[in-house]
Amino acid sequence: MGGAVRDVVMGLDPHDYDLATDALPDEMLNIFPKSVSVGAKFGTVMALIQDSHGETMEVEVRWPTNVEFVKEIDKDLGRRDFTFNAMAIDLTNMEWDGGDDLKEVEIYDPFGGVKDIELKKIRAVGTPLERFKEDGVRAFKACRLASQLNFEIDEETFKAISECVPVAAQVSMERIRDEFMKMLLRSSKPSVGIDLMRKAGLLQLFMPELLEGIGVEQKMFHSDDVYWHSLRTCDSAHDSVKLAALLHDIAKPRTDMGNGHFYGHDAMGAQMVEEILRRMKFPQAEVKRVVLLIKNHMFYYPHMEDGMTEEEKQNIELHEWTDSAVRRFIQRVGIENIDDLFKLRLADAQSNPMTAFKPEEITLLQKRISAVLQEDMALKVSDLKISGEDLVGIGIERGPQLGKILKELLDMVLEDPMVNTKDKLIENAKKLANI
Repeated sequence: MGGAVRDVVMGLDPHDYDLATDALPDEMLNIFPKSVSVGAKFGTVMALIQDSHGETMEVEVRWPTNVEFVKEIDKDLGRRDFTFNAMAIDLTNMEWDGGDDLKEVEIYDPFGGVKDIELKKIRAVGTPLERFKEDGVRAFKACRLASQLNFEIDEETFKAISECVPVAAQVSMERIRDEFMKMLLRSSKPSVGIDLMRKAGLLQLFMPELLEGIGVEQKMFHSDDVYWHSLRTCDSAHDSVKLAALLHDIAKPRTDMGNGHFYGHDAMGAQMVEEILRRMKFPQAEVKRVVLLIKNHMFYYPHMEDGMTEEEKQNIELHEWTDSAVRRFIQRVGIENIDDLFKLRLADAQSNPMTAFKPEEITLLQKRISAVLQEDMALKVSDLKISGEDLVGIGIERGPQLGKILKELLDMVLEDPMVNTKDKLIENAKKLANI
């Protein structure tokens, strides 16, 4: 039943399975020890099953009130969201070894799901308004599936989504977040689903800041307004940075100088994104990572290029990064985040045909970072050849002053790695503490 049958019809490998049975929940829990009752209202049991490769799958099992398959399965399928998720296969008299033979079985399709798949159409089962009133998450799911499957939403179904926005507004942020991230990570063009959510009035419910970019022109080096540039950057981005790509310019509307400049949009954007991701209940580690990427996405590595004028070459030499600048960059971004920052920078450029950015900037900086990393150097306080206890030993009291001195010592070492010896650090610590 459900999405697994849809995937079979479309020639895809199912990611999850949904079964209906005449076995009651207590019997199901006995049959499958590794299972849990998750839906008392509809009688649903989630069983954990291992496939032939040893991988664990979640199998959702529902039960009708008696054993008449077609009569009762219609009631179950009639509660489903979309026609292509309201199809079933009768497994009671069928032998299946887990191979491709499943594609040859007869599909039970009372609501025309196969036809809608052929038409690439997302259509609600029965009366669309009733389906979306039953569960507000279905509105988000429709937009996600349209983006994921490259389907269109049926006109009556989309109208019902818009009318049921108040129901969608009652959905928990966790459920909205999960549907939204499925869309970002499973779609070749997440922009399709995001813009459908905008048109339906759903985007306003959880990410209204993104709407502020509509019509905000970027007069220099950009062909799109802020909204569409953000969506296209998301489309271009690697999965690991799709969320950061979508939100990287979120503060541009609030920092618009009116002349193509958006001074400080990276710093303000980091603050706004932290608020957005906390609102959507993202894990703290992910909030911290995305905020860091957005705060640093405007880095520029000056480098020589063929055809430069003497004035341009002199300007490059004037702003050329020193080794200490490279070390500070590594320390600020974190070595574990540098690859993702580069992916974000490349997606930002690839989404904009008018960009002045050249990929060589990344390549040259990567080589420079690799060279600097070959050195034995300190990038964080714990890398210093001195500890807080050493500072206490020379008369510096525990507390804010000790932490401040350690940070200042790290700054010295980033500027000159030769300072990172115990004797030199103690000498400098005494000066900083006026001892």
